[in-house]
Amino acid sequence: SVYDFTTGEKLVDINEDVSFQAASLVKPFFALAFFHQSKKSNLNYGPQTKRHMQRMIQNSNNASTNWIMRRVGGPKQIQQILKKHYPKIFQHTRIVEYIPASGRTYRNKASVHDYSRFLYALWKNEISGAKEIRRLMALPGPDRIYTGADRVPAGTKVYNKTGSTAQLCGDMGILVIKDDQGKRFPYTLVGVIEKRNRARNYTRWIRSRGNVIRSVSNIVYDGISQYHKI
Repeated sequence: SVYDFTTGEKLVDINEDVSFQAASLVKPFFALAFFHQSKKSNLNYGPQTKRHMQRMIQNSNNASTNWIMRRVGGPKQIQQILKKHYPKIFQHTRIVEYIPASGRTYRNKASVHDYSRFLYALWKNEISGAKEIRRLMALPGPDRIYTGADRVPAGTKVYNKTGSTAQLCGDMGILVIKDDQGKRFPYTLVGVIEKRNRARNYTRWIRSRGNVIRSVSNIVYDGISQYHKI
Protein backbone atom coordinates (compact mmCIF):
# COMPACT_ATOMS: atom_id res chain seq x y z
CA SER A 1 0.00 0.00 0.00
CA VAL A 2 1.22 3.49 -0.91
CA TYR A 3 -0.54 6.74 -0.03
CA ASP A 4 0.69 10.17 -1.19
CA PHE A 5 -0.13 12.84 1.39
CA THR A 6 0.67 15.67 -1.04
CA THR A 7 -2.00 14.68 -3.56
CA GLY A 8 -4.26 12.80 -1.15
CA GLU A 9 -4.21 9.76 -3.44
CA LYS A 10 -3.86 6.05 -2.76
CA LEU A 11 -1.27 5.06 -5.37
CA VAL A 12 -0.95 1.34 -4.62
CA ASP A 13 -3.51 -1.08 -3.19
CA ILE A 14 -2.62 -4.79 -3.35
CA ASN A 15 -4.33 -7.33 -1.06
CA GLU A 16 -4.97 -4.41 1.26
CA ASP A 17 -7.92 -5.90 3.13
CA VAL A 18 -6.48 -9.37 3.70
CA SER A 19 -5.83 -10.21 7.36
CA PHE A 20 -2.20 -11.16 7.87
CA GLN A 21 -0.23 -12.23 10.89
CA ALA A 22 0.58 -9.02 12.72
CA ALA A 23 3.93 -9.93 14.30
CA SER A 24 5.45 -6.74 15.76
CA LEU A 25 3.82 -4.41 13.25
CA VAL A 26 0.97 -3.76 15.69
CA LYS A 27 3.14 -2.56 18.56
CA PRO A 28 2.39 1.11 17.72
CA PHE A 29 -1.30 0.13 18.08
CA PHE A 30 -0.53 -0.89 21.67
CA ALA A 31 1.06 2.53 22.23
CA LEU A 32 -2.11 4.19 20.93
CA ALA A 33 -4.23 2.09 23.29
CA PHE A 34 -2.01 3.11 26.21
CA PHE A 35 -2.22 6.83 25.44
CA HIS A 36 -5.97 6.61 24.91
CA GLN A 37 -6.40 4.79 28.22
CA SER A 38 -4.12 7.24 30.04
CA LYS A 39 -6.55 10.08 29.30
CA LYS A 40 -9.31 8.31 31.23
CA SER A 41 -7.42 6.53 34.01
CA ASN A 42 -4.47 6.90 36.34
CA LEU A 43 -1.94 5.54 33.84
CA ASN A 44 1.19 7.63 34.18
CA TYR A 45 3.61 8.14 31.31
CA GLY A 46 6.60 8.45 33.62
CA PRO A 47 10.27 7.45 33.18
CA GLN A 48 9.66 3.71 33.63
CA THR A 49 6.80 3.63 31.15
CA LYS A 50 8.76 5.74 28.67
CA ARG A 51 11.64 3.26 28.82
CA HIS A 52 9.34 0.32 28.14
CA MET A 53 7.52 2.22 25.39
CA GLN A 54 10.80 3.07 23.68
CA ARG A 55 12.07 -0.48 23.96
CA MET A 56 8.77 -1.74 22.50
CA ILE A 57 8.86 0.56 19.46
CA GLN A 58 12.55 1.18 18.81
CA ASN A 59 13.94 -2.22 19.81
CA SER A 60 10.78 -4.32 19.41
CA ASN A 61 11.43 -5.73 22.86
CA ASN A 62 8.76 -8.33 23.65
CA ALA A 63 9.08 -8.18 27.44
CA SER A 64 8.53 -4.41 27.36
CA THR A 65 5.64 -4.90 24.93
CA ASN A 66 3.91 -7.25 27.36
CA TRP A 67 4.59 -4.80 30.19
CA ILE A 68 2.79 -2.06 28.23
CA MET A 69 -0.03 -4.43 27.30
CA ARG A 70 -0.55 -5.37 30.94
CA ARG A 71 -0.66 -1.71 31.93
CA VAL A 72 -3.49 -1.15 29.47
CA GLY A 73 -5.37 -4.22 30.66
CA GLY A 74 -4.25 -6.99 28.32
CA PRO A 75 -5.04 -8.02 24.74
CA LYS A 76 -8.81 -8.04 25.22
CA GLN A 77 -8.82 -4.49 26.60
CA ILE A 78 -6.55 -3.24 23.82
CA GLN A 79 -8.82 -4.79 21.21
CA GLN A 80 -11.84 -3.15 22.83
CA ILE A 81 -10.20 0.29 22.87
CA LEU A 82 -9.17 0.07 19.22
CA LYS A 83 -12.53 -1.20 17.97
CA LYS A 84 -14.72 1.03 20.13
CA HIS A 85 -12.88 4.32 19.75
CA TYR A 86 -11.16 3.96 16.36
CA PRO A 87 -13.44 1.67 14.36
CA LYS A 88 -12.75 3.36 11.03
CA ILE A 89 -9.03 2.60 11.36
CA PHE A 90 -8.94 -0.90 12.83
CA GLN A 91 -11.38 -2.78 10.62
CA HIS A 92 -9.42 -6.04 10.37
CA THR A 93 -7.26 -5.89 13.50
CA ARG A 94 -7.61 -8.70 16.04
CA ILE A 95 -5.48 -8.48 19.17
CA VAL A 96 -5.87 -11.71 21.14
CA GLU A 97 -2.48 -12.59 22.65
CA TYR A 98 0.55 -11.29 24.49
CA ILE A 99 3.87 -11.74 22.70
CA PRO A 100 5.26 -15.18 23.68
CA ALA A 101 8.75 -15.31 25.22
CA SER A 102 9.96 -16.98 22.02
CA GLY A 103 8.61 -14.10 19.94
CA ARG A 104 6.49 -16.57 17.98
CA THR A 105 3.34 -14.51 17.84
CA TYR A 106 0.98 -15.83 15.16
CA ARG A 107 -2.53 -15.18 16.46
CA ASN A 108 -2.74 -11.37 16.37
CA LYS A 109 -3.99 -10.20 12.97
CA ALA A 110 -4.21 -6.97 10.99
CA SER A 111 -4.51 -5.84 7.39
CA VAL A 112 -2.30 -3.61 5.29
CA HIS A 113 -5.27 -1.25 5.05
CA ASP A 114 -5.40 -0.95 8.84
CA TYR A 115 -1.70 -0.03 8.92
CA SER A 116 -2.27 2.51 6.16
CA ARG A 117 -5.22 4.09 7.94
CA PHE A 118 -3.25 4.15 11.20
CA LEU A 119 -0.32 5.94 9.55
CA TYR A 120 -2.67 8.49 8.00
CA ALA A 121 -4.29 9.21 11.37
CA LEU A 122 -0.86 9.33 13.01
CA TRP A 123 0.36 11.95 10.54
CA LYS A 124 -2.83 13.98 10.86
CA ASN A 125 -2.80 13.90 14.70
CA GLU A 126 -6.15 12.13 14.76
CA ILE A 127 -5.23 9.57 17.41
CA SER A 128 -4.20 9.75 21.06
CA GLY A 129 -0.49 10.23 21.63
CA ALA A 130 0.23 10.89 17.96
CA LYS A 131 3.17 13.24 18.60
CA GLU A 132 4.90 10.85 20.99
CA ILE A 133 4.22 7.80 18.82
CA ARG A 134 5.76 9.60 15.84
CA ARG A 135 8.81 10.45 17.96
CA LEU A 136 9.18 6.82 18.97
CA MET A 137 8.73 5.51 15.43
CA ALA A 138 11.38 7.97 14.17
CA LEU A 139 14.08 6.73 16.55
CA PRO A 140 17.02 4.99 14.84
CA GLY A 141 16.42 1.30 14.33
CA PRO A 142 16.11 -1.45 11.74
CA ASP A 143 13.82 -0.88 8.80
CA ARG A 144 13.09 -2.28 5.35
CA ILE A 145 11.79 0.81 3.58
CA TYR A 146 14.79 3.15 3.91
CA THR A 147 17.98 1.44 5.11
CA GLY A 148 19.32 -0.55 2.17
CA ALA A 149 16.85 1.08 -0.23
CA ASP A 150 19.63 2.92 -2.03
CA ARG A 151 17.37 5.02 -4.26
CA VAL A 152 15.74 6.74 -1.28
CA PRO A 153 17.87 9.82 -0.46
CA ALA A 154 20.09 9.86 2.61
CA GLY A 155 18.55 11.93 5.39
CA THR A 156 14.96 11.02 4.51
CA LYS A 157 12.84 11.17 7.67
CA VAL A 158 11.27 7.81 8.43
CA TYR A 159 8.59 6.84 10.96
CA ASN A 160 8.27 3.06 10.87
CA LYS A 161 7.75 -0.28 12.59
CA THR A 162 8.92 -3.64 11.31
CA GLY A 163 7.47 -7.06 11.99
CA SER A 164 9.00 -10.52 11.58
CA THR A 165 8.14 -14.14 12.26
CA ALA A 166 9.16 -17.36 10.53
CA GLN A 167 6.09 -16.79 8.34
CA LEU A 168 5.92 -13.00 7.97
CA CYS A 169 8.21 -10.15 6.97
CA GLY A 170 6.87 -6.61 6.97
CA ASP A 171 7.42 -2.92 7.48
CA MET A 172 5.01 -0.04 7.66
CA GLY A 173 5.93 3.60 7.79
CA ILE A 174 5.87 7.18 6.62
CA LEU A 175 8.75 8.51 4.54
CA VAL A 176 9.25 12.27 4.17
CA ILE A 177 11.37 13.28 1.19
CA LYS A 178 12.32 16.85 0.26
CA ASP A 179 13.01 18.80 -2.91
CA ASP A 180 15.90 21.25 -3.39
CA GLN A 181 13.87 24.02 -1.75
CA GLY A 182 13.20 21.92 1.34
CA LYS A 183 9.51 21.31 0.56
CA ARG A 184 8.34 18.07 2.14
CA PHE A 185 6.57 15.25 0.30
CA PRO A 186 5.39 12.64 2.82
CA TYR A 187 3.95 9.29 1.82
CA THR A 188 3.13 5.98 3.45
CA LEU A 189 4.55 2.64 2.41
CA VAL A 190 3.32 -0.66 3.84
CA GLY A 191 4.87 -3.91 2.69
CA VAL A 192 3.88 -7.30 4.11
CA ILE A 193 4.91 -10.73 2.85
CA GLU A 194 3.40 -13.79 4.50
CA LYS A 195 4.52 -17.39 3.96
CA ARG A 196 2.09 -20.29 4.25
CA ASN A 197 4.48 -22.46 6.25
CA ARG A 198 7.31 -21.57 8.60
CA ALA A 199 10.64 -20.90 6.90
CA ARG A 200 13.31 -23.52 7.56
CA ASN A 201 16.04 -20.87 7.56
CA TYR A 202 14.54 -17.86 9.33
CA THR A 203 17.51 -15.52 8.84
CA ARG A 204 17.89 -16.20 5.13
CA TRP A 205 14.16 -15.91 4.49
CA ILE A 206 13.80 -12.61 6.38
CA ARG A 207 16.82 -11.16 4.60
CA SER A 208 15.55 -12.10 1.15
CA ARG A 209 11.99 -10.86 1.76
CA GLY A 210 13.28 -7.71 3.42
CA ASN A 211 15.24 -7.02 0.26
CA VAL A 212 12.05 -7.42 -1.77
CA ILE A 213 10.41 -4.70 0.35
CA ARG A 214 13.50 -2.49 -0.11
CA SER A 215 13.29 -2.96 -3.87
CA VAL A 216 9.64 -1.93 -3.83
CA SER A 217 10.55 1.11 -1.71
CA ASN A 218 13.04 2.14 -4.40
CA ILE A 219 10.37 1.81 -7.09
CA VAL A 220 7.90 3.84 -5.01
CA TYR A 221 10.46 6.59 -4.39
CA ASP A 222 11.22 6.82 -8.12
CA GLY A 223 7.52 7.19 -8.90
CA ILE A 224 6.86 9.77 -6.18
CA SER A 225 9.95 11.83 -7.05
CA GLN A 226 9.18 11.82 -10.79
CA TYR A 227 5.56 12.81 -10.21
CA HIS A 228 6.51 15.74 -7.98
CA LYS A 229 9.60 16.60 -10.04
CA ILE A 230 11.98 16.24 -7.11
